[in-house]
Amino acid sequence: MKIIVACGGTGGHAFPGLAVAEELVRRGHEVTVWESGRDVESSVMKRWQGPVFSTGARQLKIRNALFNFASILRCRREMRRNRPDALLAMGSYSSLPPVLAARSRKVRICLHEANTVPGKAVEFLSRFADAVAISFESTAKYLPGVKTVVTGLPVRAEIASGSRFGFIPPDSFVVFVTGGSQGAHAVNELTSKALVKMKAELDRRGAGRKLYVIHQTGAKDEAEVAAAYANAEIPARVHAFETDMASAFASADVVVARAGASTCFELAACGKPALLVPLPSAVRNHQHFNADAFASRGAADEGVQSKLDPLQACRHLLGFYDNPARLAGMSEKMKALATPDAAARVADMVEGE
Repeated sequence: MKIIVACGGTGGHAFPGLAVAEELVRRGHEVTVWESGRDVESSVMKRWQGPVFSTGARQLKIRNALFNFASILRCRREMRRNRPDALLAMGSYSSLPPVLAARSRKVRICLHEANTVPGKAVEFLSRFADAVAISFESTAKYLPGVKTVVTGLPVRAEIASGSRFGFIPPDSFVVFVTGGSQGAHAVNELTSKALVKMKAELDRRGAGRKLYVIHQTGAKDEAEVAAAYANAEIPARVHAFETDMASAFASADVVVARAGASTCFELAACGKPALLVPLPSAVRNHQHFNADAFASRGAADEGVQSKLDPLQACRHLLGFYDNPARLAGMSEKMKALATPDAAARVADMVEGE
């Protein structure tokens, strides 16, 4: 089969899409990945060895209407030239032109919704889809009259195969902070201040396990966060974009993160307990519902950004530090939420099984 995987927009859509694309290639299919062409996609797309097509899709705003109309025409021309058998679209604004073009060309359409609450694009486009893969069972109630298949969210195969960074002292308590591939300023500011307070408290106690921090900041906050840790004499690995996420997860005792679906399912794949701080402005508050799906199972704690200050966050992290048995239990519950065969399940759906 000739298959298009449209997975542009953000890393949260691209990584799962590439995982399915790689599975489809292993099955012998001819796969082309379609991206929107944003700069933020470039670092993610480096891992894909196959053909790539840029649609030129833009966010769904009135001022972008002409650009997206041009993108639909561009996608139609490419489909007329390539004649694909199926399209898998992973959600976000970047799905709109490929799906509408596929409908006009009578190409089989499959969608994937990563979050508990469907985004506007998937909600609208689901009426044209042959099937929609969903990550959470609860998502089906938001898509009445649509064929849904519970697949979980595909994650990078290598994410759970990392090894602890060798430069981290073996007796360290490691906190990994990540706001996603683009960083999250509020999480960076809150957590860096909380960890400075935590270091001071551990020093006061004369605690045996020393603090070590891994922090993916995004480009804007890298220098400021690195300086904060250096001034507090906290050993830290700080990068705008963490290139070895597998080892970062493997090294962590606990993770502080946003609650995007990709992050949640990567945590599950790695069995890492977490303090999830949902993005307050997320569309339809979907990050809260993602976090709640994990917190309600005892795999993570949810912190409300507007109610957390550095002292409260420090106390929360010290609670993890002081209760290794609870962390171990959370780790087991997190592992139970993993869907290691999610890419295969989505590939089955695309093939029509």
